[in-house]
Amino acid sequence: MKFIDLVKKRYSLRSYSNKKVDRKKIELCLESARLSPSACNSQPWSFIVIDDEKTKAKIADKTNLLFSKINKFLFDAPVIIAVITEKPNIKSQIGGFLKKKDFNLIDVGIAIEHLCLQATELGLGTCIIGWFNEKFTKQILNIPKNKRIGLLISLGYSKTDAIPEKKRKSLNKIFKYNKK
Repeated sequence: MKFIDLVKKRYSLRSYSNKKVDRKKIELCLESARLSPSACNSQPWSFIVIDDEKTKAKIADKTNLLFSKINKFLFDAPVIIAVITEKPNIKSQIGGFLKKKDFNLIDVGIAIEHLCLQATELGLGTCIIGWFNEKFTKQILNIPKNKRIGLLISLGYSKTDAIPEKKRKSLNKIFKYNKK
């Protein structure tokens, strides 16, 4: 598949079938994330794969609080991946401080997109989730208080083969050559 076709095929899946995901496919997605670039090779990420039904249900339940029912699809997702933002190495920390940039968050974003594109290539769908109960999820997953869960990623097979149309700004509205 051409890369542009892969990018066009990837979207935020919110309707999962109940088909299980083979752990070898999950690990290939994680391997793609592991190989992504990072500032000063700091690799400020780790992942917890949640495929246990009871644990997933607890996380899904606490992710759908009050008005945030937008994530109800998590109950059907065969896999949830917790993305832990790790402390960057000292060179990346110094560079981030001097340049006033949070390189570890940029790096984690790159790793997540590698994971999601690999999943797409394998016929899987993903959705990156920022709205969840971090405190409760950390307790369930036994994550130390000094660590952060940056995002959750749902992973699984779609109920349908249809790929929704992407609504994006046109190319000529997002760039210029040589000056603003």
